[in-house]
Amino acid sequence: MKLPIDYENRMKEMLGPDYENYLASFELPSFQGLRVNTMKISVDGFMKISPFELENVEWCPNGFYYESIKPSKHPYYFAGLYYLQEPSAMTTASLLPIEEGDRVLDICAAPGGKSTELAAKLKGTGLLVSNDISNSRAKALLKNLELFGAGNTLITSVAPNELSKHFPYFFDKILIDAPCSGEGMFRKQSNMTTAWENNGVELFVGLQRSILKEAVTMLKPGGKIIYSTCTFSPEENEQSIEYLLSLDDSLTLVELPMFDGWDKGHPEWGNTGNHELTKCRRLWPHRVKGEGHFVAMIEKKVCDNNSGSEYTDANDKMYASGAPYQFSKDKLSSEAEEFIKGMAYPFDLKRMDVLKDKVYYIPESLPDVKGLRILRCGLLMGEIKKNRFEPSQALAMFLKKDEFSNALSLNVDDDRVIRYLKGETIELKPDEADNVKDGFVLICVDDHPLGFGKNSKGVIKNKYLPGWRMM
Repeated sequence: MKLPIDYENRMKEMLGPDYENYLASFELPSFQGLRVNTMKISVDGFMKISPFELENVEWCPNGFYYESIKPSKHPYYFAGLYYLQEPSAMTTASLLPIEEGDRVLDICAAPGGKSTELAAKLKGTGLLVSNDISNSRAKALLKNLELFGAGNTLITSVAPNELSKHFPYFFDKILIDAPCSGEGMFRKQSNMTTAWENNGVELFVGLQRSILKEAVTMLKPGGKIIYSTCTFSPEENEQSIEYLLSLDDSLTLVELPMFDGWDKGHPEWGNTGNHELTKCRRLWPHRVKGEGHFVAMIEKKVCDNNSGSEYTDANDKMYASGAPYQFSKDKLSSEAEEFIKGMAYPFDLKRMDVLKDKVYYIPESLPDVKGLRILRCGLLMGEIKKNRFEPSQALAMFLKKDEFSNALSLNVDDDRVIRYLKGETIELKPDEADNVKDGFVLICVDDHPLGFGKNSKGVIKNKYLPGWRMM
């Protein structure tokens, strides 16, 4: 593969005698990975039913390598049991120490690889704000989060400086998988070298710093930021971390674990000589089974109230006077209320909001979000129609089989599974008819929900979302 001359020269200088090993990695096959959705199934549970030969990714307990298969065509993919993700890219969300109840921001979130893992780690608690400035990319983010069964989410598509106006000192954890020059993608996408030649690294350095500047203002004292790129340039990595640390004296680097083949950050590639940069981590494609990554974690120290810290004072003010989410005045219909009460999940009706006949389940402690471009606020429960309530695809993916009384679970080898995923009508078998009532049915594969259908005397009309159907 032909690399840009400037890029070759810089990598030779950075890697020294190891450069030839890096160059040789371009002749090796790429590594493909999937990450188990622990919100829906345990790793052990998935391994028992997995139709694939898998090998564990060392740095991600629920991540696996796979070869020569098409997991995106399997019904378990449509059930949201896993996400397809390049193994190096699994590091960022895996390393961020999410606790139940955290308020978490994924600021450059599309298409959702890291957000889906953050949602799984939250286990339905707290709040996940997933943002991407590209509205078209944010639509893919929305689908992936709904496929994974996430409900405690706010999905937005705004610039970081718009987010920071709404969420000052709000988040416990912030993930920044920054836009970058993508040098780690050269091996997989040769056209990335042309983009690199056209843009260089300077464009992305500016973008990264604008994001970091806003992220710091949204982080609570005691909170953590994890920053990553899929590139190798010091300007976008060690030097971006130096810039971040310069924004606030309360920010400190956190030592990250070391795994086989990983490299430390390099202070000599920065501008300040800060030895703390060794706490960052680099993954090189000739040393690990992945395309390469850079990752660093930063913590904002909690300041003493008596120190006059602007962060503590501002944070206290935010919690004292921050406006809560503004519910609409539209009322839940009796049909919708009856449907929701009929499920075994403990939905709180006080958190239901109705907007243009669509019903949303709003996350707890959500502030006022008016003024943001929002793709989804909370869980879309369904739509109120004349004399009835139509449950949504997102609700089907959110639920467990036992939380909906009228369910049909099909074996993965049943041909009706594929027919359902393609949007076709399916029929009940005689031995199923006594257990499945007329009305809405939660269609499952091996007890894992796929979507809804509507049964009438043994014939199930397909309600699977058209845009999600198997082609």
